[in-house]
Amino acid sequence: MTMEKTFLEFFAGIGLVHLGLRPSGWTCVYANDFSEKKREMYLDEFPEAAHFHLEDIWNTDRILERIAVSTLLATASFPCVDLSLAGHMKGLGGEHSSTLFGFIEVMRRLNEQRKMPSLIMIENVTGLLTGHHGKDFEQTCQALSELGFFLDAFVVDARHFTPQSRPRLFIIGVRKNAIPETALNSRHHLWSERLRSRSNTCPARLFEAMRKIQLPTGWIAFDLPELPPVKRNLSSVIDLDDAQEWWSEDEVKKHYHRMSDDHRHRVDNLIASNQLWIGAMFRRVREGKTRCEVRFDGLAGCLRTAKGGSGKQIVVVVDCGKLKMRWMSPVEYARLQGVPDFNIQRARNQVLTGFADAVCVPAIDWIARHTLNQAAARLGHPTNLAQPVSREQIPLYFEDLPAAAAIRALS
Repeated sequence: MTMEKTFLEFFAGIGLVHLGLRPSGWTCVYANDFSEKKREMYLDEFPEAAHFHLEDIWNTDRILERIAVSTLLATASFPCVDLSLAGHMKGLGGEHSSTLFGFIEVMRRLNEQRKMPSLIMIENVTGLLTGHHGKDFEQTCQALSELGFFLDAFVVDARHFTPQSRPRLFIIGVRKNAIPETALNSRHHLWSERLRSRSNTCPARLFEAMRKIQLPTGWIAFDLPELPPVKRNLSSVIDLDDAQEWWSEDEVKKHYHRMSDDHRHRVDNLIASNQLWIGAMFRRVREGKTRCEVRFDGLAGCLRTAKGGSGKQIVVVVDCGKLKMRWMSPVEYARLQGVPDFNIQRARNQVLTGFADAVCVPAIDWIARHTLNQAAARLGHPTNLAQPVSREQIPLYFEDLPAAAAIRALS
């Protein structure tokens, strides 16, 4: 008797991991998060999701009471706050990111009950790799390995799927009986060569860390293909109509004068071209002063939570010699995360934060097809790897959407 392709979704947020796995036939049977506002958005998208459990990850007994059956996979996109500059790089010792170990404890207890999944997927910022001189990454991998998982790790940037610069570190854990035949073990003489061949998913720091860290189980390496070309089509997600909340001329001038000389000179050249240009901008504090930093390379910056004004992304448009600006809209955030049809019902900042704390859906779909599905097939579960993705299943690829405007990328 085979187990269905079911999974547990920890730190579920608004459910974008769920949406990324669903096209491959995965079914979520339990979702957990501590945020009431994210629960609201999750239920807007999945109105019949009785499996959502609003609970602190450290309340292990309460969580275990809700997990009635064995599942094939568990996912954990644990908070990144303490692994970023915004959290002062406190690392896994910080209040938020230390919740990873709450997840580890749940897995340990499930193992005692003979219900621990055969697969896990961990996602976080690349700061997990560099935090405390690599100790955070090592501690994470050791803890997962001690649960009996063989591990693979790689970095996937959302820019290969949507026009957003968003690199994220993924760790895939596989029990021994689920390792695909094509996944090389670290004891295999070609394991290092496979890692080196992952030119766009295995940066040098990650390669060296995987070589140096000795796990109780061991490392594996899935046979990953090259990532798709970078999507420099920001124009396809930006709305240019008059219904948008464009700023006043005074507000635009204020942000223009907050640019550095270099950025302002770049914008001046675009204005002088008398053509249409679409870019993005963040406000940052540089040397004690608020600075506005623009980019016109066809990509948005990494979406961030909408706390204060500095976290929100700004749309910058140069249209026939006129400079226009406004806050990026919730719908545009959804498009940048690969879910243009997400059911948005909540207040603006709630929605912006919900998407900024989430994953890029087509990136999750890519990972599922090239790692998780292969492991599931090893256990005798059906996959649809050879089938094309229909528009109804996953309407994510913006080349098929009407372009809002033409754009040229500046090198």
